[in-house]
Amino acid sequence: MMKSSMLRSLHSAVSRRSSHLARRGYATEPVPERKVAILGAAGGIGQPLSLLMKLNPLVSSLSLYDIGGTPGVAADVSHINTRSEVVGYQGEDQLGKALEGADVVIIPAGVPRKPGMTRDDLFNINAGIVKSLAAAIAKYAPHALVNMISNPVNSTVPIAAEVFKKAGTYDEKRLFGVTTLDVVRAKTFYAGKAKVPVAEVNVPVVGGHAGITILPLFSQATPQGNLDDDVIQALTKRTQDGGTEVVEAKAGKGSATLSMAYAGAFFADACLKGLNGVPDVVECSFVQSTVTELPFFASKVRLGKNGVEEVFGLGALSDYEKQGLENLKAELKSSIEKGIKFANQ
Repeated sequence: MMKSSMLRSLHSAVSRRSSHLARRGYATEPVPERKVAILGAAGGIGQPLSLLMKLNPLVSSLSLYDIGGTPGVAADVSHINTRSEVVGYQGEDQLGKALEGADVVIIPAGVPRKPGMTRDDLFNINAGIVKSLAAAIAKYAPHALVNMISNPVNSTVPIAAEVFKKAGTYDEKRLFGVTTLDVVRAKTFYAGKAKVPVAEVNVPVVGGHAGITILPLFSQATPQGNLDDDVIQALTKRTQDGGTEVVEAKAGKGSATLSMAYAGAFFADACLKGLNGVPDVVECSFVQSTVTELPFFASKVRLGKNGVEEVFGLGALSDYEKQGLENLKAELKSSIEKGIKFANQ
């Protein structure tokens, strides 16, 4: 009894959200047809991400790709009674078909981080995967918005940019490093300490997407919690170490897959709303930037019909945040250069 009522309430919550999303920003216009491709759909992030994108009413076609296992994931997800048609593709010979006509391409492909591994340890494996996927995107979906989840994002985004440049398809407005999980964590951890409803919390997170390059701007958090300096410093450290916290809690059997899938789906939804002309869609993302002297940097961006419509500056920073900004630059610069060098080998 309990189980069926719980399922009913879950289903009605999803339905309410779906109709709300479909209505928002459209008046009486039909929701445009949008194809989303997920590269790495059979993996730890890819499977829950596929589920969440199937629930999104803005998606009309969901294309799931991986080197293996995708037909099963696609069959499973396709039985869900929501708008999108689902097709699974596996193996390199089907990659082109998976990408053709995609409006948004989400890339969670790669190997996860294991205990004792830094994001840097992942570099050679994931960098090679990203380089080959980026070459396929340049060929088959050159106008898609590309959402990069594969770590290390600080290097994989510059790799993709270089591949696109070589192919003559690079558009800086259409390439995003997904740093949304840092924002999600910052909001959650801040709400817990500030004793405010998490749904109302907003915290910009700037910089990059690894360790000290992650800089949450708690001085700009809303609603203001008036937290002591030592609490802010502990929250900053926890946000920076969020991935390690999950890896250790899973005792080597996985990394942050579920929260990352949620964050990836949330950012993809923002991209789709932007493409569809919903006004004032603003999220943090790691993009080509002139906000600092670094060529790529995460800050708030406004999303629109061409991808990035505007990259926002950092705003007023506390002394602690100013110091954090200076501290992260050398590491972020090195990661960006490492990606560029790898792409050009």
